Amino acid sequence: MFSLLIPVYNEEGLIDELVARSVKALETFTSDYEILFINDGSTDNTLEELLAARGKYHHIKIIDLSRNFGHQAAFTAGLEMALGNYAALMDGDLQDPPEYLPKMFSKMKDENLDIISGLRQGRKAKRFRVATNLFHSLFKKVSEVEGIENTGNFSIMNRTAIDALLKMKESIRYLPGLRSFIGFRQGYFEYVREDRLNGKPKMTFSKLIVLGADAIFSFSKFPIKVCLFLGILGTVIFMAAGIYALVCKLMGIALFGWSSTVLSIYFLGSIQLIFLGVLGEYIYRIYKESQNRPIYLIRKFYDAEIE
Repeated sequence: MFSLLIPVYNEEGLIDELVARSVKALETFTSDYEILFINDGSTDNTLEELLAARGKYHHIKIIDLSRNFGHQAAFTAGLEMALGNYAALMDGDLQDPPEYLPKMFSKMKDENLDIISGLRQGRKAKRFRVATNLFHSLFKKVSEVEGIENTGNFSIMNRTAIDALLKMKESIRYLPGLRSFIGFRQGYFEYVREDRLNGKPKMTFSKLIVLGADAIFSFSKFPIKVCLFLGILGTVIFMAAGIYALVCKLMGIALFGWSSTVLSIYFLGSIQLIFLGVLGEYIYRIYKESQNRPIYLIRKFYDAEIE
């Protein structure tokens, strides 16, 4: 059995085409499948459109979350409810075309892989392209996991990999990183990511920054290393300044006035604020994990049987 997981948030204008293209793609290589739409707290008519599609296609199931929990939480809900021996993760904006699923699945079977991820060779969308490319370049250099640069949620996993991934219980989640962390036999399918078909993008720049921060703080020591580097740099600079001041005093040379003192205070204060900000991010994440709250809550699950 094959499960296709698609989170949606305020996508009423895309549902019909998303469903039609997904069903057509899946039926080219399997007749035993389910499509799990995770309605992530939509405030428009997305749920009604999904229910109408469910009346036409008996393979559709709907997980209606109680509110908007975010992309990563919605995918987690789908993974925990999926029944398939294989599960594909795909965004609901058609930037990751479902027509690639047959090729990805074929490559996965031919190469005997446990996980295959979509590797973006380019992006047709111009929105945030520079920021996204910069993030992936930075993350490639600083992350402690390999092979996740220029990959996103678009992927297929077998049941063994799914079960392993679901053992990761942290509440602040970055699924591409977790997918790489669990190991197994992994491969990649190269493609060019499409532009959004229509409607307003749900990934704002602020959300992109938050997701990037979650990725870096979860899978890298880079922030702590930056703090250490700045601390060492500040110590060296002011040791040199202290030696300079002592030599000037012994030689009877007048020292600089208040400007040098004030600049020194600002420099040290800035380093301390950076340290506090980084430590605050880690403490916040520890606090969130210690709360042990559910990653998501389901308002209603519409299974395959039509009501």
